[in-house]
Amino acid sequence: MKAVLLGLALLAWASAGQAQTRRPFTTFRQDHGEPRLAVRLEYAAGNVRVSPGPENRLYRMDLSYDEGRYVPLSDFDGQSGSVLLGLRPAGEGGMRTVSREQLSQPATVSLSPKADLALDLALGAVDADVELGGLRVTDLRVKTGASHTVIRFSHPNGSRCQGASITAGAADVAVLGLGNSRCDEITFEGGIGKLLLDFSGDWTSSSQVEVKLAMGELTLRLPRKVGVRLSMDKFLSSFSPAGLVRRGNVFESPDYVRAQHHLDLDLTTAMGGVKVEWGE
Repeated sequence: MKAVLLGLALLAWASAGQAQTRRPFTTFRQDHGEPRLAVRLEYAAGNVRVSPGPENRLYRMDLSYDEGRYVPLSDFDGQSGSVLLGLRPAGEGGMRTVSREQLSQPATVSLSPKADLALDLALGAVDADVELGGLRVTDLRVKTGASHTVIRFSHPNGSRCQGASITAGAADVAVLGLGNSRCDEITFEGGIGKLLLDFSGDWTSSSQVEVKLAMGELTLRLPRKVGVRLSMDKFLSSFSPAGLVRRGNVFESPDYVRAQHHLDLDLTTAMGGVKVEWGE
């Protein structure tokens, strides 16, 4: 009897979840000559894509969400030159779901390719595809939870980037085309998961990169046209220094001294592995 009652309760709960109401939401602002914009994107759960938009629009967000559990965010402040976008949980009920489909909550966010952008992305249980190539990114901050996140610089950054910081929890993160980012300093901090750092791109300056990984797998995809120096503090981790020459306590590419631009990496790893791959 108890088993029957439990089954009926689970069936009723699942039916209630399936009866959720999806609602579309759109917010945008036309370009009015704003020279810069600070963007805070908070996305609790779902699928989100960020990409460059048309030159006559400062930003736009289109999404579909579960109105019983989440609240869309849209708050532009013209005085400070900032905007808050995204999706937050409604109340304190948390994320109760019965299927992956109910977490889809797709969103597309497009940003101006004309304004200088300071980006702050807070991603929860999210599948994220973030295309920053062609934008003017001056500062980048990304924090992910239990997510799958791909960040791309498919084209050169239109502005010099002072710094990029990416923090990941139990996540699978790939950052592609870092040679196009034009970031002077880059930091990555990971908990448990997989991290791919691809440094391909059109290198126009040197970069200093710091990586801290607690437990997981790190793949470094390095460019042959840049001088690479790697220093590493590792504990219970495996490391395959393919193509690098050990000089004292560091590993260097054979042409490090003669290279016009340099990639200096400082790695700290615990339980996990580090693999080196070479690109163009």
